Amino acid sequence: MSWDTYALYLVTLGVFFATPPGTSQILIMTNSLRHGLRASLPTAAGDLTANSLQIMAAGFGLTALIGQSAEALTVVKWLGVAYLVWYGLRVWRSPPPDGLEGRADPSAPRRLFAQGFLTSAANPEAVFFFAALFPQFIDPAQALAPQIAILGATYIVVDGLILVLMGAASERLLGRLRSRGRLLNRLAGGAMIGAAALLGAKDVRAR
Repeated sequence: MSWDTYALYLVTLGVFFATPPGTSQILIMTNSLRHGLRASLPTAAGDLTANSLQIMAAGFGLTALIGQSAEALTVVKWLGVAYLVWYGLRVWRSPPPDGLEGRADPSAPRRLFAQGFLTSAANPEAVFFFAALFPQFIDPAQALAPQIAILGATYIVVDGLILVLMGAASERLLGRLRSRGRLLNRLAGGAMIGAAALLGAKDVRAR
C-alpha cells in the first residue's frame, strides 16, 4: 500500500464520519451527557472491541458465510433495537440525577462496556461495510494481512477519536443542563430511542 493510497483512505474515512451520528456515537453522547466523558469511556471501548471483531471477520473472508445467515443477523439486530428502546425508556423515566451518575458504581464500567459492545455488534452492516471498503485500498501484489491490519487499526483510531470528541462535546452540554435534570434525562432517553430507530431501519436482507 502506497502513501498516496493510505492518504486517500484517510480522506474516505473523513467523509464517512462526516455523516450524521450513528447508533454507537449517539450512545456515547448519551452516556457522556448523563455520566461525564471519563466515566463513559468504557462505552467507546466496547464499541471499538466489537468493531475490531467485525474487521477480523471481514478480513478473514467470512462475509460470504455471514451473508447466508440473514435470519440470525435479523434476530441479533432486533434484540439490539429492543435493548436500546428499553434503556432509552428507562433513562426517560428515571428521576432527575443529583450529579453525574455511575462514578461511584463499581459495576458501571462493565455495564457501559457491554452497552457499547452490544450496540455495535447488533449493527448488521458493519462486516459488509468493512468487506466492501478495504479492497478498494489493498494492493493485491503485497501481503494481505498487514494491509488489513493497517486499514483496520487506522479505522479504530479514527473512530475512537471521534467518539471521544463527541463525548466531550456532550459533557460540556452537561454543565449547562445539570440544573435541569429531568430535561437531561429526556434528552438522553430520546436520543437512545432515536438510535434504536436508526438500527431498526437497517435492512439485513438487502445485503
